[in-house]
Amino acid sequence: MTDEQQVLIGGNKTGKHILLNPAMANRHGLITGATGTGKTVTLQILAEAFSRLGVPVFSADVKGDLSGIANPGKAHPKVTERLDHMGVTEHSFEGCPTLFWDIEGKTGHPIRTTVSEMGPVLLANILELNDTQGGILHVAFSVADDEGLLLLDLKDLSSMLNWLAENRKELAKEYGNIASQSVSAIQRKLLVLKESGGDLFFGEPALNIEDLMHADFSGRGVISLLDASSLYSNPKIYSTFLLWLLSELMEDLPERGDAPLPKLVFFFDEAHLLFNNSPKGLIERITQVVRLIRSKGVGIFFVSQYPNDIPDEVLGQLGCRIQHGLRAFTPKDQKAVKVAAQTFRQNPEIDTEKTITELGVGEALVSTLDPKGRPTMVDWCLMAPPHSQIGPISSDEKNRLMERSPMRGRYDTLVDRESAYELLLERAEELQKRRQEAAAELEREKAVAKAEKARNRGSGRRRQSMVESVLKSAGRSFASQIGRSLVRGILGSLIGKRRR
Repeated sequence: MTDEQQVLIGGNKTGKHILLNPAMANRHGLITGATGTGKTVTLQILAEAFSRLGVPVFSADVKGDLSGIANPGKAHPKVTERLDHMGVTEHSFEGCPTLFWDIEGKTGHPIRTTVSEMGPVLLANILELNDTQGGILHVAFSVADDEGLLLLDLKDLSSMLNWLAENRKELAKEYGNIASQSVSAIQRKLLVLKESGGDLFFGEPALNIEDLMHADFSGRGVISLLDASSLYSNPKIYSTFLLWLLSELMEDLPERGDAPLPKLVFFFDEAHLLFNNSPKGLIERITQVVRLIRSKGVGIFFVSQYPNDIPDEVLGQLGCRIQHGLRAFTPKDQKAVKVAAQTFRQNPEIDTEKTITELGVGEALVSTLDPKGRPTMVDWCLMAPPHSQIGPISSDEKNRLMERSPMRGRYDTLVDRESAYELLLERAEELQKRRQEAAAELEREKAVAKAEKARNRGSGRRRQSMVESVLKSAGRSFASQIGRSLVRGILGSLIGKRRR
């Protein structure tokens, strides 16, 4: 395999190229380092390299710095210096085909999913529900499935929860106790989620995963950038959305095993947000997704400050390691540096722990996987310069790209079709109508009874004897003429006897 068929990461001190075999990209990777040491540019280098190989890329743009990947870069003395160090004679400046996405639909195409597709586990994580509340959420999804009710947006889920509370006594036989206090607590958290943008995120048209896996007319993979600058202030929505996206990829994509190129490369920036304060069950699910999605041809690169931001269960599955500089000013920092050094296959010529603290901007320690999947020894690396623009593009430039986007108009208009909210509202209106009709009928019967009583009281007739009452009642129950004649005969006989 030639260098052109691989991902150029940079060059070591002797100028030897440090390369990433794209066939090993589905073994995942890790990019770590302190703020300002070059992690974002490293992400950009890898993303554009995969794009040139025809591999689609998805990444969240947390700081708004990645949009420059759509524009060509410019010559600079430092760029020339690095290229000379690595012995690179040809370096074209070019942008990558880029799609912009934004949950709010302001700086990119709207990106949505439905409540049903998100599922109760991930939704409970967003809402930070306890076990009892999470159990009720599972009941809501289960009952909705049984009743054929679609949960598409937050008002559907809210209506479903209200219905559970109103019918909790009947449901308790099958689903256990449904405390109204717990339902109210979930409703309050749904309100908070709605006010923080959740009403924009849940709905239709939902994202079609295939729209993240395109190549342009020249065969270059399209890079999808999610504007996460506002999502970053709500880390639960940000991290859970990206986990949902990975779960959807795992469920929808067919098995493909090892291949020369991955199907998609996924960059998870600020990865510590995914794992901070996450329940054990969610960590287990993340670990399972990372382990299994490899067979679907998806490579995941986690980007964070420290390796120990990632749980050991996940860290052990990350093949490519790129470690930018860390500063060991405190005992905690020193411990983090030591952990980072221990994650590499050691090189006898490098003091890994010491070197990590001495790395400059744009320098890193790198270990990749060889063709047999074995980690290479750690090596010092001067990162290759990107082909695209470093830093964001202007709003006007982004708007022009949006105007030419193949996704234009596909997700712009929110669709609110008939779902749980409308059907439950219809049921409630029908039930209210029946109750009103029953109440009116009861009032009519009371009025008739009252009028009958008034007539009987005003006629001056004496109270019926028990025998007369029974006989008259019996007389009303006979429908035939013969029955009525027989009763009249009996009455005449009895009354005649009493007169005598």
